[in-house]
Amino acid sequence: MQPLVPADPDVLHPMPGQPRVVLLRPLVTSPLIEVGEFSYYDDPDDPTAFETRNVLYHYGPEKLVIGRFCALGTGVRFIMNGANHRMDGPSTFPFPTMGGSWAEHFDLLTDLPGRGDTVVGNDVWFGRGATVLPGVRIGHGAIIGAGSVVTSDVPDYGIVGGNPARLIRVRHSDEDVARLLAVAWWDWPVEHITRHVRTIMSGTVAELEAVAPAVGHP
Repeated sequence: MQPLVPADPDVLHPMPGQPRVVLLRPLVTSPLIEVGEFSYYDDPDDPTAFETRNVLYHYGPEKLVIGRFCALGTGVRFIMNGANHRMDGPSTFPFPTMGGSWAEHFDLLTDLPGRGDTVVGNDVWFGRGATVLPGVRIGHGAIIGAGSVVTSDVPDYGIVGGNPARLIRVRHSDEDVARLLAVAWWDWPVEHITRHVRTIMSGTVAELEAVAPAVGHP
């Protein structure tokens, strides 16, 4: 019997012959972006430009946090707080960013209320072209429909779609969602995940619970 070998979370291109797919954790360099192991982005043009092409207006200090085992389709974009403009005066134009003496009024931008970090849970699937607005929190196991504009929080295992994105349904019953969150397979040791890939992908909640590692053991 061949030994079980986990996938390598540190390789940039995990799929042989498919440079369009990158693992994000070994790619990102910004201290404002945190990505868990095995989360990937797929883009036929330049997936390695994810930080500049897909995370927009990210001037800080808020963070983008993406969990483990997330799948991001082509063109998924995260709009960060730097995109905000003042709306309480006669004009929305960001004069201070243009330089000159206008820069003396930068406080008019820096005192805008921030919406906080954008946080994506584990095992989230983003369809092509989805857009996530600042400060949104997306729960574990959620599915974001292609082309969706996510303006508000998404519950664990929720499926959302549209502009603005609306909750279509939840993938499991409340009881099963609670059980899935308790088993938290994405936190298992990668060797244990490797032994139980088929159950994680196609088993029942009860079957997943049955193969969960004992506390304190791999």
